Amino acid sequence: MKKVHVTICVAKDGFYSAFCNDYPALFGSGDTPAAARKELEETLRLTQEEGKEHAYVYPDWLDEGFEFIIHWDIQSLLEYYSGIITPTALGRLSGIHPKQLWAYQHGISKPRRTQVAKIEAALHQLGRELINTVF
Repeated sequence: MKKVHVTICVAKDGFYSAFCNDYPALFGSGDTPAAARKELEETLRLTQEEGKEHAYVYPDWLDEGFEFIIHWDIQSLLEYYSGIITPTALGRLSGIHPKQLWAYQHGISKPRRTQVAKIEAALHQLGRELINTVF
């Protein structure tokens, strides 16, 4: 099964885009990341269907099966989850000052790769803890 790397980002108008990193012409958009992803899946289905019907060249992994590996830019992720993950909470998890996280969220500054790694590690750790939670 092919792992297809997909980037999700938000535009200034609030719409989300989801596009295949290796095939940027294959994309979807919507008012939420889920809607953008759903439209991308529809684009892939139509690309495959049209390719077969009209003998167009299309990525062979559409026939073999695939799974998405989702990439976010930090600003889009923080903006989308702003009602759930606040700069203060993420600051406690990552060790990054909340004011700096706020600046990332609002596009005032972009994080260095080391800061991105801290944010990613903190969110993955939180995810592992939540997956292993039982009530």
